[in-house]
Formats: sequence, structure tokens, C-alpha cells
Amino acid sequence: MKHDSVFPAIFPLRVRRHLPLIGAFSLAVMHWFSAAPAIANTLRIVPASNITVLDPIWTTAYSSRNFGYMVFDTLFGTDAKGKIQPQMVQSWQVSDDKKTWTFTLRDGLAFSDGAPVTSADVIASLKRWMARDTLGGLMAGALDHAEAVDDKTFKLVFRTPFGPVLEALGKPSSNVPFIMPKRIADTPADTPIKEIVGSGPYVFEADRFRPGESLWFRKNTAYHPRSEPPSGTAGGKRVFVDEVEWKIIRDPQTQMNALLANEVDILEQPAFEQLSTLAKTPHVRLINTQPNGFQFMFRFNFIQPPFNDVKVRQAAMWALGQEPMLRTQVGQPKYYRTCASLFPCGTPYASDPGPVFTGKADLAKARALLKQSSYKGEPIVLLRPTDNTTIGKLPLVAQQMLQQAGFKVQVMNMDWPSLVSRRAKKDAPNAGGWNAFISAWGAEDVQNPLNNAMLNATGDKGWFGWQNDPHLEELKARFAAATDNAQKQQLAHEIQSYAYQIVTHVPLGQYMIPAAVRDSVSGIVPAGAQVYWNIRKSAK
Repeated sequence: MKHDSVFPAIFPLRVRRHLPLIGAFSLAVMHWFSAAPAIANTLRIVPASNITVLDPIWTTAYSSRNFGYMVFDTLFGTDAKGKIQPQMVQSWQVSDDKKTWTFTLRDGLAFSDGAPVTSADVIASLKRWMARDTLGGLMAGALDHAEAVDDKTFKLVFRTPFGPVLEALGKPSSNVPFIMPKRIADTPADTPIKEIVGSGPYVFEADRFRPGESLWFRKNTAYHPRSEPPSGTAGGKRVFVDEVEWKIIRDPQTQMNALLANEVDILEQPAFEQLSTLAKTPHVRLINTQPNGFQFMFRFNFIQPPFNDVKVRQAAMWALGQEPMLRTQVGQPKYYRTCASLFPCGTPYASDPGPVFTGKADLAKARALLKQSSYKGEPIVLLRPTDNTTIGKLPLVAQQMLQQAGFKVQVMNMDWPSLVSRRAKKDAPNAGGWNAFISAWGAEDVQNPLNNAMLNATGDKGWFGWQNDPHLEELKARFAAATDNAQKQQLAHEIQSYAYQIVTHVPLGQYMIPAAVRDSVSGIVPAGAQVYWNIRKSAK
């Protein structure tokens, strides 16, 4: 296929698809020519999915997390070796009894509206984050109080020592404890924020936001990066482009065509079936931006029948096999692996769960468990994101497997933002709610019991699915308090065994998905999230 036969030079695809935006495009071109320095440029990105929720605390959606890294900053970050490093924090001290942590902020921190970042902003932001995040919730349970010593210094005072303080404040993925102005962070945790004001490397241009079409960010010229080299989500977040456009293109072929026509610079997650072609395409590179990979998983609704019955969940677990899922969704074996461990294979707490879970379907066992359960043949409402090329095929495979075991399954097709909104509803499945959905998580999000949102068993305050299990929470509290690595390993294995016993969720295997990048782009930083600092764009 010749590029010029598909995209006539006189009318690039982006212009033909969005003629009403020609005026905005012209303004952008005028900006490019008038801005300084002479090589002023715009980085153009196709995100992995559409974004409708701009609040990275309210949702764990990765598009919202990536948006958060554009405009907000964090107290700590996680470098490429998995080590926690200071970011907004200049220094910190821990009391001898390990109960009081004192932090001092760096000089010169300011929000994009010009207001300085203060301890009050930090405390309000952490309070809101703790109300939504799994690890944050554990931290809140151990915290006695937070107090501002002065505008740049604050304390976290715990009732009992809480070991993973820095791991919590520097966690690289959803939910990330981003720092916001107090007036915004005071928004109730169950309500999305209405205003975007951060202190990160970019400024969100709200007036140019076109939901479902494009988001624009400009370089935050008031941002002062750290002096260290960038590494993961830590180090110096230097910006070498003038602005960034996130271009929402839902169709995978149209995404790839836009990349080949040099209309966009980066595809965050091309379709798996495109990877072989892209690997051979001139001027395009495949870059593994999240080297620890991802895990697919099947999530239940614990408050609605039939998955409020553990026997039904167990039946579903034994009906689902990883290899058919991975073969259908990913296709190329070099990009996937089966793994029975609850914590991804290759990460510190991975272990063989033994016969409690094998990752292989056992239909006889699934049918027997279903007969022992309270299941009455009601349809299982399984949500499917048709515009998400990473997981869009999995619900169809799951439907077939579950039906072979005796379930009735109704697949509900929708776009990913609609799924993100619907999974937050606690209504009955036939009244706008749901029974199950399939998601994908980066390894950093699920590699230990404290980060893994599927292990949040705090009921209504927990992650979507809302399981309530005090024993699981008690096991996690013991893990958080453990200081000996051998003890942590043992507790992680115990948590894994119990999670499979009650079936918190079903891991469906692991995969890698490289980004497709034009060769005019350099400096991409691999991290536990998709980040867009340190990038240069040449005039190729």
C-alpha cells in the first residue's frame, strides 16, 4: 500500500476527517512559525484509548493516569530499577520509633496558576488519594494525622509504624498520589474534579479540549525539573517540545495510517496484529515503553448475583483458560506468556500457586462447581470495550468458555470510556450495572498485595467489584507491617492462596505491547507508566 495513494498531500487525513477544525489547525501552524526557538514543534500522540475522565484520582484508567503525569507532579517517583526517589520533596526524616515522617518540599514549586505549592496542598491531595487508592487506604488506616509544620514542611504521624510510606508516595501507577491545589483536592473523593491545575511539566489547555477528538498541552515554562537524569517516573522531567497533542483516533487501521503518513508521531498501543508490519516499516520503531509488561484479568461484581456466591466465582475461574485468551487477543507468542501466579511472573513476589489455580481451563470442575452453587441460569452481563484493541477480543473468548461451562453470557458492547463509567455503577446488571469485565494492568500495579486494586476488600470503599473481606485486609496489613523479606514472601504467597480460594479475580496471562514511534522522535523514557518528558522531535 502506497502512502501517497491513501493520503493525498493536498488534504492530509487529519484535515479530511475534521474539516471543522481547520481553523484551529491554522492557528496551530501560525503558532509553530511564530514561536521561539526556530525549531518549535508539536509532539503528536495517539493514546491507547479515548479519555473522558481527567481526574487521575477518581479513576484508575491508564489514559487518566497518563494525563495526570502530563500536568501534575508527585512527591516521589520510581526509577528504572524500581527504587523510590524524591521528586517534589527535597529532604525527609524518620523518627526513631518509625511513627513520624517529616518532609520538606523543594524550593520554587508552583502551580500553573502561579500559586506556590504548600504543605496544605500536599495534605489535602494525599487525603483525597488515600480515600481512593488501595495502598493509600492501608496507609490511611495506619495514619494518626497529617500536619503542616510550615508552608514547605509537613508531617505524617502514624499510630503504628507503616513500612511502605515511600513506596506509597512514589508508586508509579494507578492511583498515583498526584499533588493538586488544596481548593481542588478538597473535592470529595467520589466526585471527579472540575478544574485542572497542576505543577507538572505541561499545562493542560482546557479551552482547546475537544472530547473524543483531541487534547492539547503546552510546555510549562515555570516548571523547574530536578537536576538528575530522567529514570522511570523519577529524575528530571525536562520538556523539549513546545506543545503536545493527544489525537483521539479510535480505528486501529486509521491510527496506523496516520503514523505512516507522518500525521502523528507516536501510537501508544498499536493493535497486536499490526506489530509485524510496523516492525518492518521504514521510519518507524517499536519501543517497549513499559518493560515490565501487563497482566490481563477478569473481574467480578461481588454485590450482585450470581458472583456474590463464591462457588459461582470458582466455577468461572476454572472455565477460563489463559492460552486461548492470549492466542486470540495477542496472537504472537513472543509478546505473551501464560502465568498462574497472582503476582506477574518475573516480579519479586511471583510464586507457583499449585493446584489452587493453574491458568488452564477445567470444564468438568467448572460445571461441577456451578451445579453446587446458587446460579439459576440468569444472564451474566459482561462488558466489552469495542474500541480498545488491547482487550477487545477477550470478552468474546470468555463468553464462549463460560457458556461451555453452563453460564449464560450477555456481552454488552461499548467504548472504553463508557465501560469506565458503567463499571462504577452498583445498579443491578439489567438496570445499567454489570456482572463482570476484563481489564489489563501494568505489572507495577499488581506486583504486590498492597498495590493490587483487585485485592482491595474494603467493600463500598474498595475498587470496582466492591468485595468485602476483613481477613484479606488483615493479611495485607500484616504484609505492610513486615520488615523481613522472607516474611513478606511468605505472606504474599498466603495472600495469593487465599485470593484464589475466594476468587478475587482471574489472571488471564501476561503480555507486552510496544509503542510505535516515528524515527524523528527520540528520548522516550521507559517507565511504569506512559510518560512524555525528555522527548525531542527532529524536523525529519
